[in-house]
Amino acid sequence: MRLFGDKTAGIYLPLGRKKVPKRITYRMERSLTGSEQVYRSVCRVCHGGCGVYVHVKDGRVVKVKGDPASPMSKGWMCVKGVFSPEIANHPDRLKKPLKRKKGRGEGEWEEISWETALGEIAERLDKLRIESGPESIALGQGTGRHHYMHVVRFANALGTPNWYEPGLAQCFIPRITVSNLTYGGFVVGDYYGAVRPKCILFWGHNPLITGPDGELAVSVKRALDDGCASIAVDPRRTETAKRCGLWLAVRPGTDAALALAMINVIISEAIYDREFVERWTFGFEELKKHVEGFTPEWAEGITTVPASKIIEAARKYALNKPAILEWGLGIEQNHNSLQTVRAIAVLRAITGNIDVPGGDILGMNIIKSYPTLKDKLPEGAARKRLGGDTYKLLGGWRAFMPSAHIPALFKAMRTGEPYRIRALLVFGNNTLTSVANSREVFESLKRLDLLVVTDLFMTPTAAMADYVLPAAFWTEVDQVIGYPLVVENMVMAQQKITQTGECRQDEWIMDELSKRLGLPGASEDLTHVMNCQLEPLGITFDELKKRAFEFPAHEYGRYERHGFRTPSRKVELYCKSLERMGYGALPTFKEPPESPAASPDVARDYPYILITGSRRLEFFHSEHRQIESLRKLHPDPLVEMHPKVAGQRGIGSGDWVRVSSPRGSIRMRALVTEDIHPDVVAVEHGWWFPERKGPDYGVWESNANVLTDNAPPYDPAFGSYQLRGLLCDIEKEH
Repeated sequence: MRLFGDKTAGIYLPLGRKKVPKRITYRMERSLTGSEQVYRSVCRVCHGGCGVYVHVKDGRVVKVKGDPASPMSKGWMCVKGVFSPEIANHPDRLKKPLKRKKGRGEGEWEEISWETALGEIAERLDKLRIESGPESIALGQGTGRHHYMHVVRFANALGTPNWYEPGLAQCFIPRITVSNLTYGGFVVGDYYGAVRPKCILFWGHNPLITGPDGELAVSVKRALDDGCASIAVDPRRTETAKRCGLWLAVRPGTDAALALAMINVIISEAIYDREFVERWTFGFEELKKHVEGFTPEWAEGITTVPASKIIEAARKYALNKPAILEWGLGIEQNHNSLQTVRAIAVLRAITGNIDVPGGDILGMNIIKSYPTLKDKLPEGAARKRLGGDTYKLLGGWRAFMPSAHIPALFKAMRTGEPYRIRALLVFGNNTLTSVANSREVFESLKRLDLLVVTDLFMTPTAAMADYVLPAAFWTEVDQVIGYPLVVENMVMAQQKITQTGECRQDEWIMDELSKRLGLPGASEDLTHVMNCQLEPLGITFDELKKRAFEFPAHEYGRYERHGFRTPSRKVELYCKSLERMGYGALPTFKEPPESPAASPDVARDYPYILITGSRRLEFFHSEHRQIESLRKLHPDPLVEMHPKVAGQRGIGSGDWVRVSSPRGSIRMRALVTEDIHPDVVAVEHGWWFPERKGPDYGVWESNANVLTDNAPPYDPAFGSYQLRGLLCDIEKEH
C-alpha cells in the first residue's frame, strides 16, 4: 500500500508527538496483494470517531487499523474498534426483515422482503396518523449514531413532535443548552492545537474510557502524559481520576454545591481573570454577592469533600492557565440539572479559559447544520409535544433539539393521557436497558398498536416488536461527520465499504417510508443531504471520501471582534434569558429528592448511595455482549463498592451479590475497591445476556434500569430525573 500526500500545511508525526498540522489530505491506492482492498473511513463502533483503514477481502471486513493521519486519533484505536470485523461478520447479525407471527414477545418470526415490510409499515402508519393524528406516532433512537439527525428529520416530515433519545434530558443537551445561553456557543477542549493545556478539570467524566463525540481518549492521555495539573470530581476514582493529582470524591447529586464553593474561593481570593471578567462578562457583581455564603465549609457538609480539597482544587484550576474543564453526563442526571451545569459553566468564564489556545474553545462549525426539515412540522404540532409546554429547554421553542419528555411519552403509551401514543419506531436503541424504570417501559411497549425496531442484532426490545429491520454496521454506512460534535471544527467521511445480507442504512429506511407516505423531503436522498452539509467547504461527499477529512486552522478569540452570541454580547454569568423563562438567573443547589438527607425513612432500608451508568471499554451501552472476544475480556456485570460496605455485608471481590432499590433488584459480581466514595455503590449499565433464551434474554437479571426511577420531581427546564444518588442496599447471594 502506498500513500500519496497533498501536504497543505505540515505533516502528521508518529503517535505521541506534539505537532499538529492545519490540514492534510491523502489519496490511497486500493489495489493490494491478492483480492484485499483498503479503504479510509471513521470507526463508529461507538460515537468516538477514530480514523481507520478498513481491510476488505472477498466483500468482508477482515481487519481494521488506526489511521496515523487522523487529526484526532493519530493511529490509536480502542479494543471495540479492533474487533469490528467480528461484529460485522457475526453469524447472529440480523440480515433480513422479520415480521412477528404470533403474540408480542413470543419470539416467532417470518422473513419478509423489504418491499413487503416497508409497504405494510407505511400502510399502518398512514392509518394511525389519519385516525389519531401524526403525534400518536413516536420515534426513538440511541445515542450519537450516524442516523441521529435523520430521525429528527423524519419526525418533522411525518408531522410528529414526539421523538426521543434516552440521553436528551439526561446527557449532553443540558451542557449544550447551558453553553449556548452562557457563552453563545458550545465549547470543547483544545487538544488539537499547538498549545497544550496546563490544567484539566474532569467533572463527572471519564474520557479515558468513554472517548465521546470526537473528544478521544488518546488526546486526553497525551495531555496528561505531558504533565499538566489534573483534578477529578467523581464518586469513583475512575481510570481518568487515577491519572489525576487531585481526586474529589463528591457525594452523588451535590455537584452544584461543590461548583458554587469553588466559585466562592476563586472570587474571594481574587484569583479570577480580572481583565476577562471586566470586559467580557455580564452579571459578575450579582454572582459575587450570590456566592458569598457558599463557602468551602458549607459545601463540605453537603458534598462530603473536605473544605481544604475544595480550596486546593479551585486554586489549581484558576492559577494554571490555559485550562480545560471536561464535563460529563454525571452532572446532568439529577433534578437540578440546569443549575448544576450552569454552576460548572461559570467556572470557565471567571477564569478566562474560553476560546484561548489550550483552553475550552468555541466551535468553528465548518459545515452546515443538518437539514432536519423543522419548517415542515405542521402548524400547531409543536404544541402537542409531550412535556414541551412544561420543560421549555427540552421541548419548547428555546430547546436546542426540541423533543418529547420520556416519562410523559411512555405514560401516554400506557394511559392515553393526554392522548394515546399508538406506534413507536425505534432506530438503534435497546429501550428496555437504556430507559429508566425498565418494568414500566415494558408495560408501555406492550400497549402499542405498532412497534418497529431497527437494529444489528435481536435484542430484548426488538423481541417485542411487530417488525424487526436489519441495520447496517458502521462499515456499511455513508456519513458526513463534523467533529467534535456540535462544534464541528473538522469534518470526516465515513463510507460504505461492505454489504451484509439485506441490511440497510437507517436513513435509507426512513427515506423509503417517506416516499411511501408522500412526506416532504422524500425526493432528497442522503447524498443530497450530505452535499448540502458540505457546501461551505465547496466539496462533495465523493470528494471528501478521497480526502478522508478536512481540518482548517482554528480561529481563537473571535469574540474580540464580534462579541459572544448572547443578548449582552458577553458571557452571561447572570442569565436574563433564563430569568425571562421563569428559571433562576444565577446557579443554585438543591438536595436530591432521594438521598440520605432528603429521605431518611427510605435510607433506613436502603442505606447506600447508588450510581448507575459506569462504563467499560469493551462495550458501548448495551451493545457487543454477544461478541466473544470482547465478552471474554469482561464476562460479568460488576458492582463496585468500598471495603467499608463490603465489610458491613460480608462481601468479597468476585462474590455474586444482589443490589436492590425501592424499584427492584438485580444481581452482579462484586468488585471491592478503595477507589470509590465509602458510601457509594456503582453498578454498570446496559446488561443483558444474548446467550440466554429469548424473548427477554435475561434483561431483568442485571439491568441497572430495574433499579432506577423516572418519577418527579423533574428539573423544571429539562425534565431531567434522578439517575445518580438514589438509595440502595446490597447483600451477598447465598
